[in-house]
Amino acid sequence: MLQKLFKFNGGVKPATNKAASTRDPIKPVPMPRQLVVPLHQHVGGTPHPLVEAGEQVLKGQRIGAADGNVSSAIHAPTSGRVLAIEPRVMAHSSGLSSLSVVIEPDGEDRWIDTAPMPWRSMSPDEIRDELRDAGIVGLGGAVFPSHLKLKPGNEGTHTLVINGAECEPFITCDDLLMRERGDQIVRGALIMQAMLKAQRVLVGIEDNKPEAIAQMQAAVQRNGTTSMQVIAIPTRYPAGGAKQLIRVLTGIEVPHGRRSTDYGVQCFNTGTAYAIADAVEKGRPLISRIVTVAGNVERPGNYEVLFGTPMDHLAALAGIKADTDRFIMGGPMMGFRMPAYDVPVVKATNCVLVGSEALFPAPAPEMACIRCGECARACPADLQPFELYWHSRAKNFGKAQEYHLFDCIECGCCAYVCPSHIPLVDYYRFAKSEVWARERQKDAADVARERFEFRNERIEREKREKAEKLAAKTAASRAAASSAPGAEQGEAAPAAASTAADDSKKALIAAAMARAKAQRDAADQAAAPVATPPASAPDSAPATTAPAPQDRSI
Repeated sequence: MLQKLFKFNGGVKPATNKAASTRDPIKPVPMPRQLVVPLHQHVGGTPHPLVEAGEQVLKGQRIGAADGNVSSAIHAPTSGRVLAIEPRVMAHSSGLSSLSVVIEPDGEDRWIDTAPMPWRSMSPDEIRDELRDAGIVGLGGAVFPSHLKLKPGNEGTHTLVINGAECEPFITCDDLLMRERGDQIVRGALIMQAMLKAQRVLVGIEDNKPEAIAQMQAAVQRNGTTSMQVIAIPTRYPAGGAKQLIRVLTGIEVPHGRRSTDYGVQCFNTGTAYAIADAVEKGRPLISRIVTVAGNVERPGNYEVLFGTPMDHLAALAGIKADTDRFIMGGPMMGFRMPAYDVPVVKATNCVLVGSEALFPAPAPEMACIRCGECARACPADLQPFELYWHSRAKNFGKAQEYHLFDCIECGCCAYVCPSHIPLVDYYRFAKSEVWARERQKDAADVARERFEFRNERIEREKREKAEKLAAKTAASRAAASSAPGAEQGEAAPAAASTAADDSKKALIAAAMARAKAQRDAADQAAAPVATPPASAPDSAPATTAPAPQDRSI
């Protein structure tokens, strides 16, 4: 049955530059001297380290525990000794550091004990927990924890889309994966279909990958499924975007502020399907992925790379040319320049693009926007890029959000067609970061205000409680006084109790004053000289007199 295809707005057709890296099969990578495994390699919370420096670990051992549900575990890529747990420069253009586990391989590459997951007898929640602990995340670039996406939407899921479009220039890792390991991709897709209870599975592949299309179609036939269909789609960047691919395959256009699950559709990358099959069928966590090495190298190709492998160790296998001046993680349209050559390969690394001045010359000088509208015509998200540019440049971030700033997928189509050579995506990224920073500041201010208000409320509550206790104690005293024998009844009882209490206080005060006076008199007499009594006089009393009888009675 032929599948009707639809079009998405905009898009461009840059040179693909894919042929050179698809000539050879996927190759292994020799073990590096050290593996630097960042604990934070996905969207969500940073995993907590489960190992200590000096500890021996096995391949596949969990070294980072998921931090809550929106997180995913991290595992040792090989067996060896943990040298340190410390911040290391991460694979990001910011050059910031991230807490990482540094492992020295022992050369034995010993696996932990693994076993297939009995997923057919497990509940969906149990399977999702296992996938979270296996470290499965989206390998298409977003690295969102996959177990969270494997939940049917409120309306259920009728279509599962497997994304094999791989539209970015130079990148061919999904292409080679589909060519060589299509059966496991199909089995992973069938597992996801069962979890989502989807009626059908659509595998979308750009028509410039005929070998991958043929191999995937053959794999579907070998697995005997009739609910899965491999579909060739027109080659147009960015057809690999989730919303764009869903639009092409199903005709459903996911609007602003909505998700595809609201329309019964869910989308996963081919690499994610492969990793899920590996975790379910073999019990193996996600510790490696296929990475393309291309650009300014002698032998472009694809490699199966352990996470934590330094990029320069990997790129050296392809033969780095002498005029290399940068590493880019990703493709030329959406990739990021790395702050160093030895940053580690992580779960988001689908390509190490080796650059040079000749291959990627410096951009032409930025000129004024002429409002030609080419960026709007090329935008696949149906935005107004020139309006976003003006508001982002003017730091009018509220207005930029009104023009749906966060709907921008940063595909770079607008900058690619801009005749004024304006780096539009850089402005949008700046605006997004500023909005996020201000939201964090607002959240911090809200928390501080809530704490201040809570403190004031607590102080007022303590005052009220203290006053209530004092009033209750006074009321109890009055009640006790009014119930004493001989007390008058009626309205005169409280007054009598109060008078009796006052008299008692006065008596105590008078007794204390008398006692103090007697002590002063005694001290004065002890200090005065003692006169010799006459012989005829009887013995005189001691100078210090005894306390008055009333003193002893008090």
